Amino acid sequence: MTEESLPSEYLSPLATLVDEVLAGVGYEMAAATDAIDDAVPGYGGLFDPTTTPGELRRALDELLASELAQPPVSEPTDDSFILYVDGSSRGNPGPAGAGAVIMDSGETQLARLGRPVGSRTGNNTAEYVALQLGLSELLARYEPHSVEVRIDSMTVIRDIWGGSDPTESGVDAYSEAIAAALASVPNHRYTHLADSDPNPADALATVGADIAALGPG
Repeated sequence: MTEESLPSEYLSPLATLVDEVLAGVGYEMAAATDAIDDAVPGYGGLFDPTTTPGELRRALDELLASELAQPPVSEPTDDSFILYVDGSSRGNPGPAGAGAVIMDSGETQLARLGRPVGSRTGNNTAEYVALQLGLSELLARYEPHSVEVRIDSMTVIRDIWGGSDPTESGVDAYSEAIAAALASVPNHRYTHLADSDPNPADALATVGADIAALGPG
């Protein structure tokens, strides 16, 4: 799994701490939210309105001071993978999150990843971050010979697979990281998802946006 936190846009101190917990568990969204919920005193949790910012901060500080347990890496059927990615921004720009789901060639889910992107970030940037997140964790866990990226952003598709210069400002670093990651995979292609197509990464991106919307704490 990725050993260092991936870069992010501006996040509040609380959202930054949650992102650090996510990094500590390989951006596995369920593992992070379960650990945070268990660390919050009483019956509260990460998104419980009764949880105060102080309680959440103390829980996050305690988790980061402990040994965060990374979930075991699931075994794929072979070295071919499917990667669903999605970004979400409320307000565009607004609180934004990224989600990615790694599957093997039989479409068994191997990892469900998510993270906040920024407190005032556009949807296209969130889509770049989602693709970077998915590829980073795919390469950290496995040695893929091929990957099919399933994505709905034509902006990212035109940039990464069409050879166009990024039209979104501030995404050059993400674009370069994505290109470098794909260059290490012998075979890669994309499938464009229509709005009506199911995308399991969507819910993870939405939770990432919820985290990005957390106040300063």
